[in-house]
Amino acid sequence: MKNSDGRRSHRSLIIICVALLTFASLPTLRARTFSTSVNIVNNSSREIRNVYISHVNADDWTQLGEGSISPNHSATFSNIACDQQQVKVIAEDQDGCFLSTVVNCGDSATWTITNETAADCGTGLAH
Repeated sequence: MKNSDGRRSHRSLIIICVALLTFASLPTLRARTFSTSVNIVNNSSREIRNVYISHVNADDWTQLGEGSISPNHSATFSNIACDQQQVKVIAEDQDGCFLSTVVNCGDSATWTITNETAADCGTGLAH
């Protein structure tokens, strides 16, 4: 009988240790951040003056880099930090109109802007 009591105590100790390790790692799992890169290809006749990122459901814009993307040129933005599964990428053209897309974090994405890409020239994407 002594062996069965010892095994139960040992199993209980293992279960408690696993539970404590799992509980201790939860903040780390929640705070996990990803990074992504986005290649913006400007196949439109508009100059892209600024590029921003934002959380998908918020207007908390942060500007990426300096400079513009001329028609028929591209620019790559690397190591964009993401604290969610997706990030919104916003481009501002020469007329102050905004174009946007959503990319998955942890992946490399290519966004091709054409003359047909919908642009918001009003207040829909205000920041």
